Amino acid sequence: MAPAKLNYRISVSTFFAKSHPSDECCGSNGLPLTPNSIGILGRAQVLKGDSLKHENLCEYLDVVRGKHERTIIVQEYAGSPLTETFIGENYKHEMVMRIAFQVLRALSHLNGKGLLCRNLEPSNILVNRDFSVKLYNYGMYHMTDGGKYTSFPIGNVKYHAPEVLLGSKQNIKSDVWSLGIILAELALGGTLWETLKLSQIVRKILSLTTASNVLEKLAREEQKLELLLALDPALKRIIEECLIVSVRRRPQAQQLLEDEAFDFLREETFGFLDPAGLTLLERHCGSLAEIYNLWQLAGGDVQQELKKEGLIKSEAPILSLPNLVLLNGKSISPPKSQSFLHDSRLIFLNFNILLERLSKIPEEDYLPLIYTTNAYLESPVFKTDLPLVIRERDTVYQFHRIVLLKTLLHGYPYTHDLLKSFASKDIPPPFRGQVWACLLGVLENGLYEKLDKCSPTHTDRQIEVDIPRCHQYNELLSSQEGHNKLKRLLKAWVSAHPQYVYWQGLDSLTAPFLYLNFNNEERAFLSLYKFIPKYLHLFFLKDNSAIIKEYLVKFFQLIFFHEPVLAKHLHGINFIPELYAIPWFLTMFSHVFPLHKIFHLWDKLILGDNSYPLFIGIAILKQLKITLLTSGFNECILLFSDLPDIVMETCVNDSETMYQFTPKSVTYRKYAMHEEEPGEFDLKYTDDDHKEVQNELYPRISVYDLIRLLRDRPACVAILDLRCNLEHRKVAIENSINVPFSSVSLKETRLDILNVPKLDAYLRKKITVIVSTSHESAMLFAKFLVDCHVPYVCILHRGFEAVYRTDDKLILQTFDYINTLAKSVSNISSTVDA
Repeated sequence: MAPAKLNYRISVSTFFAKSHPSDECCGSNGLPLTPNSIGILGRAQVLKGDSLKHENLCEYLDVVRGKHERTIIVQEYAGSPLTETFIGENYKHEMVMRIAFQVLRALSHLNGKGLLCRNLEPSNILVNRDFSVKLYNYGMYHMTDGGKYTSFPIGNVKYHAPEVLLGSKQNIKSDVWSLGIILAELALGGTLWETLKLSQIVRKILSLTTASNVLEKLAREEQKLELLLALDPALKRIIEECLIVSVRRRPQAQQLLEDEAFDFLREETFGFLDPAGLTLLERHCGSLAEIYNLWQLAGGDVQQELKKEGLIKSEAPILSLPNLVLLNGKSISPPKSQSFLHDSRLIFLNFNILLERLSKIPEEDYLPLIYTTNAYLESPVFKTDLPLVIRERDTVYQFHRIVLLKTLLHGYPYTHDLLKSFASKDIPPPFRGQVWACLLGVLENGLYEKLDKCSPTHTDRQIEVDIPRCHQYNELLSSQEGHNKLKRLLKAWVSAHPQYVYWQGLDSLTAPFLYLNFNNEERAFLSLYKFIPKYLHLFFLKDNSAIIKEYLVKFFQLIFFHEPVLAKHLHGINFIPELYAIPWFLTMFSHVFPLHKIFHLWDKLILGDNSYPLFIGIAILKQLKITLLTSGFNECILLFSDLPDIVMETCVNDSETMYQFTPKSVTYRKYAMHEEEPGEFDLKYTDDDHKEVQNELYPRISVYDLIRLLRDRPACVAILDLRCNLEHRKVAIENSINVPFSSVSLKETRLDILNVPKLDAYLRKKITVIVSTSHESAMLFAKFLVDCHVPYVCILHRGFEAVYRTDDKLILQTFDYINTLAKSVSNISSTVDA
């Protein structure tokens, strides 16, 4: 039976960032100063990245920003502190060398990523029973920008190198000295300067700068010279090299690792957990971050855990009010509460609730076999009508989704189509950035690294202005680290597209990709690189007026197609899309909605083609329909200047429904990116056609889509043939209704004047295709239908001649002919009355 307790331990610690002085509220740019806790949050993200993972480093899982500049750190805790580890005399040399080797490996890995520890002390070196070592709390110095963001010092002074005490900031060799002091204590069997005060310890360390052999001096002072003489020569040499006073001569961690003294450890593997004793969750999840995420879904809250243990204490806000505020703005306040002081205590998370939630899941569910995604999605676990926001918080549901998704991601790019089927249901939030990249066809190829992201350009000034205004309510994006990353991404995109210019809004478009891939700038860039051509092809040309005009014309046509009453009203008051919709489409709504709403919107957007954003726009208008229909021009302007709250799930569902219902050719745009050339029966505009379409209010449909409708959804299409009775009797599409244009009056906007029995009921919920030999007549008749509030009205491109051609004789496009020329999609039922 699997153990009922998790073998992993996850610790939680907390501290307060330093507050800005009360008289400093704005920076040199006039904008409010960013709280130091946000700076910590931004810098801490790199510690959570995959690139920093190492078997000798405890994994950072989360950094949470609380109230009053509180920062909460969630980190793996493996083993026991070195201060609590007993090292017997029999194997002392070997055990100390094992510890030294693994700490050096960890430091070398950190140095390779541009980081230094500066917080190395015995309590931060965790050791298990097999003397496998992991460094803990090694990121504090980096996340606080060398202590700049805190009011307390980082690290234990006793283990600081002399140059640190003299003001050195960024020196990776300082950690080697710290390790040397720790090894000296282990070798000499005691704690140095245990009874000395802080100032005396500082003087002791600085006095070591005059010693020719620091280790020997320490041994003499501690009266441990005999132990030093008996010490293994190899270990003694390693410690002496660590404690070289000259920074120039002191080796780096990587150089020490290459010492022959460590040769006996090079082939050894260091592990912390016995595979035989792991729970199913630990055995198959593979990532501690995933377990922590599931713990949160099961109701876990680190702030509540800290409150239970007394590390967060609530106090009445009135107690923090100043006693006196002077005229110059300074305040005299009561002494700061003791609860704001640095507290080094740790608490450990309890996973019992999570294990109980997952206890009934059989082991085979941890390793799903996928033959077809659709078959697996029919599992009872996924058959739920619960709202998306609830599904995202359901522990068991998310567990099954994550297990399946990980299997698909391992097979990418070969599982691209399966991933698309999976994402059509929903996307687990922790994997959203990776899934979006896969759906967009991203393959990391080193392009981002090659691009120039540093050289000054003429767009830098505008980028500098835009970044501090881009989604600054978001803690990550408002951090200095977020600003730096966003600037690099924007400059890289501009560098990669010399044919385009930087338009305002590109920052908002980039923000979702950056937020979801904060530790993977290349993936964020390549996602943007693929996203823009798909949905915003040619939008970033210096002169993009023609592209935007075509886009907005198509948008207005689709409003007439889906919401004729609303479209007629907006057209009547001359409230055109140019007045409100350009920011929508130029930023794909990322400038309009907050990020958490954009995520759900783009989950569906990325699954669709370049027309999908148009339906999102219509879905927004549908939610505002009642207000818009009772508003004049000025009221509409005011409404869109401060857009009311939009129910995102309704917007997503409505846009998806319209997208699936609308024939593809109805959304056709000449300037969109087309993966293949239009076929004979697709829409293909000449320059004259394109000019005509730009002045039309009603969309056109292709012969190809008409064929598809007649084949796949015959009950959803109504064909109105405007030719005369004689021509209709001679040859016609089956079930088409003949409404001779020449014999009807369109002065009154009532369907019954057409003398077609039950026409209103017949057209309800159907795509109405107008077929005529005169395009002008078709446009007038389409206007009449829209004035009668008939939705889904479109005109057959090229009219009747596109279906039936006359050469020497009348040729009816037969089933086989259509099947051959219309990409193997055929079915037009026709009759020929002799």
